[in-house]
Amino acid sequence: MKIENVGVVGCGLMGSGIAEVAAKAGFDVVVREINEEVLEGGKGRLRKSLDRVVDKGRLSAEDRDATWDRIAFTTSVADLADRDLVIEAIVENLDAKNELFVALDGLCGPDTIFASNTSSLTITDMAAATERPDRFVGLHFFNPVPVMKLVEVVRTIATGEETFQRAFEFARGLGKTPIAAKDNSGFVVNLLLVPYMLDAIRQLERGVASMEDIDQGMVLGCGYPMGPFTLCDFVGIDTLHQISEIMFDEYREERYAPPPLLKRIVAMGRYGRKVGRGFYDWSGERPEPLPV
Repeated sequence: MKIENVGVVGCGLMGSGIAEVAAKAGFDVVVREINEEVLEGGKGRLRKSLDRVVDKGRLSAEDRDATWDRIAFTTSVADLADRDLVIEAIVENLDAKNELFVALDGLCGPDTIFASNTSSLTITDMAAATERPDRFVGLHFFNPVPVMKLVEVVRTIATGEETFQRAFEFARGLGKTPIAAKDNSGFVVNLLLVPYMLDAIRQLERGVASMEDIDQGMVLGCGYPMGPFTLCDFVGIDTLHQISEIMFDEYREERYAPPPLLKRIVAMGRYGRKVGRGFYDWSGERPEPLPV
């Protein structure tokens, strides 16, 4: 049973990106947000992204307009009732996600697949709140969604084989490269990446080297596209802090515990590139290291 239409709950950075790639791939998409003000912000973000691709010559104006026409916007969860697949991309809070999925469970047909774009919570904890744990998967996209090729397709101990295969083929249909992941906090990428970023912060705390030298060392010594502190600023310092706390609560291993320096930078509102300040100041032509 092929997926033909998609619902996306949340139109922030991740939700708008998921909606964009789905509509570009020819899927009929309905995007839901909590109110009109937030929805308008999401519309503007999505339209700006499409216009940027046209300006770069990677998409024709005709295809942009066709993509836009395949997306409908709503503030009502009920408008997702007829979807073949509903992807959640809201706040990283289990109670909020479960409240949403319980509502969807009573609205959507028995064949509708539910998916979460969570980066650190377990899919099982959401699937267990519904009456369709066999039709529940994780679809973890990476930011920026229109650019990043990877999608982690996550199956729980209850996910049906047909559900998993349909979700896997859906990801392929978006032009992405899907990989199969077990349902553990962090899946594959964050399970390995988060300890790397946290350990870099710990080594900075210990005075092993300066922030800039650690970044340069990993770029030039390991061939990474950016160093760990630059990466932290791109991911979002607050996001990293939240993910690390969720993963530490899951595993109780020190390598997932947020270092004190990370907590202090979050407390100062230095959330990374999205606000112009994190480990670096991004306001100028080149990033400048900030006091830590």
